[in-house]
Amino acid sequence: MKIIVCGAGRIGKSMVSFLSYGNNDIIVIDTDQQKLDEISKEWDIMPILGNAAHPDILEKAEANDADMILAVTNSDETNLVSCQVADCLFNVRQKVARIDSPEFLNPIWCELYNPKHINVDLLISPDMAIAETIYEIIKIPGASSVMPLAEKLLYMLSVRCQAGSPLIKTPLEHIEMIAPEIKISAVSVVRNGKNFIPSGEFCLEEGDELYFLVESKDIDAAITAFGCMRPNNEKVLIFGGNQVAYYLAQKIEEDDSILSCKIIEDDKRRARYLAQNLEHTPVIYGEMLSDVILEEADVDSVDVTISATLRDKDNLLTSLIAKKNGAKTTISVVNSKAYNTLVSNLSDSIIVDGSSVTVSAILKELRKAQIKQAHSLGRGLGEIWEIEIDEHSVNANKKINDLDLPENSKICAIVRDRQIIYPDIYAKILPADRLILFSSSKAIKKVEKIFS
Repeated sequence: MKIIVCGAGRIGKSMVSFLSYGNNDIIVIDTDQQKLDEISKEWDIMPILGNAAHPDILEKAEANDADMILAVTNSDETNLVSCQVADCLFNVRQKVARIDSPEFLNPIWCELYNPKHINVDLLISPDMAIAETIYEIIKIPGASSVMPLAEKLLYMLSVRCQAGSPLIKTPLEHIEMIAPEIKISAVSVVRNGKNFIPSGEFCLEEGDELYFLVESKDIDAAITAFGCMRPNNEKVLIFGGNQVAYYLAQKIEEDDSILSCKIIEDDKRRARYLAQNLEHTPVIYGEMLSDVILEEADVDSVDVTISATLRDKDNLLTSLIAKKNGAKTTISVVNSKAYNTLVSNLSDSIIVDGSSVTVSAILKELRKAQIKQAHSLGRGLGEIWEIEIDEHSVNANKKINDLDLPENSKICAIVRDRQIIYPDIYAKILPADRLILFSSSKAIKKVEKIFS
C-alpha cells in the first residue's frame, strides 16, 4: 500500500514504525525538518516538508496514487482538512484522522463526519484509547493487559506466572481438572522474550507471560486460579495531567466502585484547566517527584498509580518511586521501542505500550480481511482479530483444519449466537460465526490471504 502519514511526532512515529514492517510505501509530511530528519534516519520513508492540509503539499506527496492517508498531527483542524483535501482533490480511498479535542469527539456533532460534509472513514483518538486501556486494566486487578472482544462477552487477558501459582508445572490441557470452575483458551506464551502458541502438553513456568481467552463471567475465577488475584483498585493516583489523564479521570468519576482519584500536574495552567473541568477529582499542582507532593497525594495508601506523561523516562521513574513509597500497583505508559525489554510486567508493575494501543485503532483498516476489530499485542508478538464470517465467505462451512492456517496462527474461539466455543481443528465454521484468531507477526500476510 502507498500510505501518507501526516505528522512526524509521537503518533506519526508509532504509525511509521508499525507500517514499515509491511510491504508499504510510506510518505511522511511535517512542518518540522528536524522531526523529518529523525524519522528518515530510522525508517525508509519519503519525507515532505510542509503543511499536510495544503493541496500543493499533498500533490507533492503523490496523493493521487495513495491508498490511505493517516492524518495524525497535533492539530485536529489540520487532520480534518487534510482528509477533506485528500478526498475532494485526490480521491484517496481511505482517510483516517486523529482527533484529541473532546469538542470534536462529542457525539452530538457526529453528523459532521460523513461524505456530505467531512469525508473521514475513521476517527481515532490515541489519548482516549490509551485511557480506555488503562481503565480496563484497573478494573481487572491481577491482569497485565486486557483486550475486550465480541461486545465484551469475551476477553483476552495476560498474566505473569508468579512463584507459588498453583498452575505452574501443570500441562495446559489439565488446567480444567485442577480448576474446574474456569474454562480458558491459551493464545500465546512469552518466555525469555520469545512468544509461541503453546500445545496442550505445555507446562507453565515462573516468569512466563500467558495470553488467554476467557468469558467475562469467568474472569475473577481465572485470575484467582493463576494466583494473580488482587484487591479491587479503589484509590487511584495519576502522574501527569494530559488528555490521557483527563479522559481516564472522567471514566473513574463515573465509576462508583472507585472511591478516589487524584492527579499531580506540574504545569499551573493545565492543573487549573483540569480542576475546572473535572467534578470530583482533586488536582495537585507541583513537582511529581517531590516528597512533599507525594505525601500530600498519600501515595503510600493508593492501590494503583498511573504515569501517563508524554515522556517515557519520567513515567518509568515516577512508577519506580511510587512503588518504593508504598503504591501497591503501578502502570506506566511508554511509546519507545527502546523499552521493549522492560515490558515484562514484573510483579505488580505494568507497562502499557501506547504505540500498540494507537496502532490497534487502525488495524482493521490496514488488514485485507473482514475484521470487525483487532488488537496489536505489541513488541512484535502478533495480533488478535475478530473476523465475521458471512454466508458468501469462501470459508463458510469449512472445517478449521481445511483452512491451511500457517504456523504460529490459531483460531482460538468461535462466537456463535452469543455463545463461546473453544474449537478443535475439526470444528466447522458456520455463516454468522465470529472467529477470534491469533496470528504471529510473521504469519499475518498468509492469514490475510485466507480471510481476504
